[in-house]
Amino acid sequence: MKTILPAIRLSILLMLICGVVYPLVTTAAAQLLFPTEAGGSLITQNGKVIGSSLLAQEVKSPAMFQPRASSAGYDPTTSAGSNRAVASEEYIGEITEKAAQLRQENPALQQIPADLVTGSGSGLDPDLSPEAAKAQIPRISQATGLSEQQLSKLVEAHIQGRQLGIFGEPRVNVTALNLALAAELK
Repeated sequence: MKTILPAIRLSILLMLICGVVYPLVTTAAAQLLFPTEAGGSLITQNGKVIGSSLLAQEVKSPAMFQPRASSAGYDPTTSAGSNRAVASEEYIGEITEKAAQLRQENPALQQIPADLVTGSGSGLDPDLSPEAAKAQIPRISQATGLSEQQLSKLVEAHIQGRQLGIFGEPRVNVTALNLALAAELK
């Protein structure tokens, strides 16, 4: 009994510290220091939440920039990669089909950036390489009537550099780019 009572008290104390106090303190610190990020990096338009800058959204219009393919169907509750081996016939066939469709939609496209035909590990990556965004410019120009030069400037304005100058690759958030494109079309 001498050892059981202190063990129970210590367990209760640690549960309160680790299960209540610590989560409340870290949540409060996150809300205070990074309110947008802590709230899910939500994008609002006219007071209505239309998405998150952290998640890709399905885009079907030829007049808009297309995000990476999603094995999850752009559903954040089913985040998943395809889990197909890159040497499997099914995967090769799928990539070949996507490349053919991309060439049909973008006839001026000479080289296809890999991120336009492959999905991300989560199936929800909101970013494209600058090359993948630029590869879509001729199609969007034709569909919208905006010049390729205007669209190039729009893409350039949305290129985000490496994080902290060293991590990752330059990227373009497709949702933010499409919102800017929609504003340009108004």
